[in-house]
Amino acid sequence: MEVKVVKVNGANASATATISNEIIEQKENKILKTLAKDARIDGFRKGKVPTLVLKARYGDKVKVDAEQEAVKELYDIAIKELGLGESSVIGEPTFSKFDKKENEIDVELKISFKPQMELNGYEECIPEFEMPKVTKSEIDERVSKLLETIAPLKTMESKRALKKGDFALIDFEGFIDDVAFEGGEAKNHTLEIGSKSFIDGFEDGLIGLKAGGQKDIKVTFPENYGNKDLAGKEAVFKVTLHEIKEKDIPKEVSEELLKKFLPNEEKPTKELLEDKIKEQIKNEKTSKLYHEELKPKFVEAIVKKFTFDLPESIVEQEMDIHFRNAFVNIGKEDLEEYKKDPQKARDKRETFRKDAEDSVRLTFIVNELAILNSVGVTDQEVTQMLYYEALQYGQEPKAHLENYKKQGVLPAVKMAMIEDRLFQTLFDRANKGK
Repeated sequence: MEVKVVKVNGANASATATISNEIIEQKENKILKTLAKDARIDGFRKGKVPTLVLKARYGDKVKVDAEQEAVKELYDIAIKELGLGESSVIGEPTFSKFDKKENEIDVELKISFKPQMELNGYEECIPEFEMPKVTKSEIDERVSKLLETIAPLKTMESKRALKKGDFALIDFEGFIDDVAFEGGEAKNHTLEIGSKSFIDGFEDGLIGLKAGGQKDIKVTFPENYGNKDLAGKEAVFKVTLHEIKEKDIPKEVSEELLKKFLPNEEKPTKELLEDKIKEQIKNEKTSKLYHEELKPKFVEAIVKKFTFDLPESIVEQEMDIHFRNAFVNIGKEDLEEYKKDPQKARDKRETFRKDAEDSVRLTFIVNELAILNSVGVTDQEVTQMLYYEALQYGQEPKAHLENYKKQGVLPAVKMAMIEDRLFQTLFDRANKGK
């Protein structure tokens, strides 16, 4: 088989060949001989089934297998001629031609491989920045919130009216068209006024009511409310306010509270607590700076600075992803229009080429920079991250992990973790170098 290999650019090549019927027949005979060793067909002993019988029964499949073997041979020759190892090839080769003729098959394969890139001077793409500072007032505010969080509730003895920030102990029952509805009743329920945990208008409707008072509150359920029987409907809640409570916030951090806030410290002090809080606030500010300010600017700069040939197959795959995502919220009429006009759909898909190229280029840059800076993420770390994510959302960790595996997105999750770790490493180093 004569194979012509053309290296299109630094990340793509094409391989063309004409596969004769003679080559296909040779491979068919080889497959049939292998098949004959174990074939079991009534009327023949094992290993003694005539080739003609096997061909009559399995001919179509054997022909397809023979064609696949011939294409694989073409591919192997091309890879060898290009001087590529299997690890350098990206994705599966695609056919740009597979033309079956009477005596031969004309084949053209497109092969993509990892691009070569030089990333000298990537540090220059890191924007100038100042590390965030933490003020005394921010620390005091965080301490106050901490005290508020652990503060117990106390019942108000005075007869003042309910206000925002109070906690109301209430009974309530909901009615639609004077008929009580299921799930709309509760006794001795504690509700924080202003928490927006109830339907809009309910909490505001209670403001001004005094302990022992009763009130009918009119509300309208949202159109997208989870219970379809209630969605969009007007309701009246009959409410009785039993008690008004407020948080009994400590005026200062006592020794007992210090032990509670710093359980692992032998000698907890207010100064140590403030130091811990200062560190926490600084970490939060630094994370926000890195992810919301530095990362977007750095990504834009490196994608613009470093240009190199991209594997066409990967760019096309990325375009498909952008194209499919664009249709998630598309209207039914627009969808029908795209179905009727394939060219319009192709034109729409083409609009995502630039974004797809930038995304693919960034992936290669991040991967190369991670290697240069010895930044990596283990599979165990990915599993651990997904485990904590599952707990955070109240899901079963094992099932959560299996769901990611089924979707085939674990490599993308790992790459995102590597990216975050890499950028933090680079920004930390830039900060220390100042």
